[in-house]
Formats: sequence, C-alpha cells, structure tokens
Amino acid sequence: MDKVLKIGIIGCGAIGKDHCRRIIETVPGATVVAVSDYVAAAADETAAKYGIKSYGNDCDGMIKDPEVEAVVITSIDPTHHDYVMKTLAEEKWCFCEKPLSQNAKDCEEIIRREQEIGKRLVQVGFMRHYDRGYAEMKRIIASGELGKPLIIKACHRNVSQGPGFKTENGVTNVAIHELDICRWLLDDEYEDVQCVKVRQSSNSDKGYDNPQVMLMRTKKGCFIDVEVQVADGYGYDIQCEVVCENGTVKLPDPYAVVCRSRPAGWDSVKPAESMPIMTDWKERFIEAYDIEFCKWVESVHAGKLTGPSSWDGYVACVAGDALNASRGTSQFLKVETMEKPEMYK
Repeated sequence: MDKVLKIGIIGCGAIGKDHCRRIIETVPGATVVAVSDYVAAAADETAAKYGIKSYGNDCDGMIKDPEVEAVVITSIDPTHHDYVMKTLAEEKWCFCEKPLSQNAKDCEEIIRREQEIGKRLVQVGFMRHYDRGYAEMKRIIASGELGKPLIIKACHRNVSQGPGFKTENGVTNVAIHELDICRWLLDDEYEDVQCVKVRQSSNSDKGYDNPQVMLMRTKKGCFIDVEVQVADGYGYDIQCEVVCENGTVKLPDPYAVVCRSRPAGWDSVKPAESMPIMTDWKERFIEAYDIEFCKWVESVHAGKLTGPSSWDGYVACVAGDALNASRGTSQFLKVETMEKPEMYK
C-alpha cells in the first residue's frame, strides 16, 4: 500500500496512547502526524515519544490542520459529540471511541450531518466486532446450525472505576459494548429494556450501583440478560453465551497458560489448577483493536467505511437512555429510534 493515511489523535490518556502506538507500529498504510489533549502536557509527552507534532490543548486546530486527513477521538466521553461534529465540518474521516455521544439526540445530529455530506465518514470504536471469539459466535448463529437464538446471558466485570463514576455510567460507558454486540450477534433490534437493581456488592461503597442487571427483549423475541459489575474484586471478565433451539454457543476465554501445581504446604493440600484472570481491557482485546484499526484504514483507503457506523452508535445510545430511564420503575421501556436512513442499511 503506497498511500499513507495521516492521522491526528484527540486524547492522550491510556487508550489514546495505546492507539497512537498501535497505528505507528502495527497498522499498515497509516501513521500519526499530530496529537492533542485537554491536558497539553499529555499531548506534548506523547508527541515527544514518537517525534510527531503536538497541538497541546488546541484540539480544534489539530482537526483543521490540512496535513491531518483523519481524526481519532479518544478523549473523555462528554467531548465526543463536539469533536465528531467539528471533524465532519472539515469533511474528514473520523474514528470515535465509544460512546458516539452521551445521548441519542446528539447522535441524531451526527447522523443528519453525514446525510448532508452524502457519505459515511464516522466509525465507532466497537472493537468486539473484530474479536475472533465474537466473530465465530456470529458465524455459528447466522448459519442456523443450532436453530434460532432464544436467550443471551452476558456479563461485563471490571476491577474498579475512577473518581466521578455514576450509576448511569454503568450503562452508557460500560454496558454500551453489550448493547452493541448483542444486536450485532443476533442481527436483531431491541423492542424494550429494563435496568434492575440487585443485591449490592461489598466491593463497592462509592455511591454507585454495583452490580446492575440489564434486561432486554428484541423484536424477534430473544431475551437478553446482562450483568454489569464495575468493582468485582478480582479482574476484567467478559462472558457471553447464546442459547439456541438446538444448542448453545459461548464466548471462549482468551488464551492463557494453565498452571498445575501444589501450593505452599503441598503435603497437606491437593494439587491446584489455575489460570490468570486478566485485569484490563488492553490485554483482553489487544488483537481485536489491532484488527479493527487495520480494517478501518483499509476501508478509508477504499473510500467506503465498513465498520460500526453512527447508526450503531445511535441505537446503543437510545437503548442506554431507555435503560437508565427504566431504573427504579420495575417496567420495561420501549426502545424507539428514528427511521433508519438508507445510508446505514
């Protein structure tokens, strides 16, 4: 591939730095030429490491830089909508980490702008589409070999959350991945949803619900149960099982070495078998992120995006809004979307 896509990154926190490294070192046909961050020092540090340009906290200036052909947005969630709109104002390619926005109304504005341009320019960072385990699950479900899917049982467990985390973020920031991947696996849409408070874990005393259970029903009649823990006391654990008419398909645990041994005091203890539990998202989905960015760059070079769209980001937000609105009501609330534009069909 002769042409190199020149990318600017907004946000130099953990995921921004990781994507910067990934694009420069791993992704063919692309490089990072500039970075920016609300905290100027973070951008300066990242730029110095790779010998690229820092815009400090002038994120708008970086978006407008003629050398920057595509923008990757990895800043904090509340800024996503504005940076996407500013990138679309320049009619540049845009990769936005999830969520696309914090509410459905702002997503609709992004969708309208893409329609005005007449071309998909935005891809949302739902990297699970590129995970080999989820991809194989989707293939098996779509093949029909196990009959129709009936139920999804899923969980999303994290070790801890940073300051300022709220109960609602358990939906909009954590379960947003499940809201996207379940409809993708099933090739189905949500009918109604409900968020249920359950017995609370002693691992969380910071003022937010933990765990939460999210119940969803699809238009084709599937039932989805998603458990979310944001302070689980042991590690980063993603599970998903789809129950079909004639069998089940379950997300495999990522590869890890299994250790068989006798612990200290082995003469009085039975041999133990163990495998390590991952502690963060980077380790669990590193390959999916690599594939995601390689495919995104390929599609940009081809002039047609193929990954998760603004519509996918919008539907996840609509479902998330309904889940948060349902909390404490003991009722399922309808998931009502605008008519799907032809561009996203």
